[in-house]
Amino acid sequence: MALTKVLIAVKTYPALSGKYDELVCTAGFREDGSWVRIYPVSFRKKSYNEQYRKYDWIELDLVKNNKDFRPESYRPYSHDTEIKILDHLDTQSNWAERKAIALGKIYYNLTELIAEAKDKSIRTSLAVFKPATVKDFKIEAVEREWKKDKLAKLQQMNLFQSADDNKFEVVRKLPYKFSYIITDNQGTPSTMMIEDWEIGQLYWNCLGKHEGNETKACADVKTKYLDDFAMTKDLHLFLGTTQLHHHVSYNPFMIIGTFHPKIEVPKPVSPQMKLF
Repeated sequence: MALTKVLIAVKTYPALSGKYDELVCTAGFREDGSWVRIYPVSFRKKSYNEQYRKYDWIELDLVKNNKDFRPESYRPYSHDTEIKILDHLDTQSNWAERKAIALGKIYYNLTELIAEAKDKSIRTSLAVFKPATVKDFKIEAVEREWKKDKLAKLQQMNLFQSADDNKFEVVRKLPYKFSYIITDNQGTPSTMMIEDWEIGQLYWNCLGKHEGNETKACADVKTKYLDDFAMTKDLHLFLGTTQLHHHVSYNPFMIIGTFHPKIEVPKPVSPQMKLF
């Protein structure tokens, strides 16, 4: 694929990999609005100049990930492939530039999207989805620490790294799982887990603000995602599948990002304009 421009729209919360260390799944849009997944990326070990933000245009050398059947899946040419940050799209004019790239194709029917994902001639694994309603926001406690076997593998991998590299600390594991309860345009309900980096960072920020009070931190996260994004914004969801569950789970999609500009209020038509 060679050098490719990608508008970053998704960064998932870091996960541990016994093979690749701590990894982030990144996804975004090419200039024509088509999706591309970039994995694996050791994001937090990249130089400061390569640590891109959401809605940065980046350029890097990509090749098809032949170990992943999903058509959108690519990987950096090598583990050390340089990532160039070219530009950033801001939120001016109610996210106008972002909308022009990200909202080219929107799904409204979850059953149709899942069928498209399961169709082996299509295998859609990344999509923009507009829920008809957001019913609730669910918070569930999960394991609070990374699995010991994965941490042990990472320690073994780091034995031959430099002293500076050994100062790297694995990201904290989130002790909660956050999900939206939504319906599509047919009224079909679904509970979908939210996996993006922003919700994880929001939780840690709120936990610090409340001096370690997890109940208050979770309440703040719910307020932001339910009372703000879902109730006052034009909420779209970036959905993605995992390779492991793509053909196995009834609904293989999870929420890997949110897109939440303000709701556009139609301008009133003046009486004079109605005459024509």
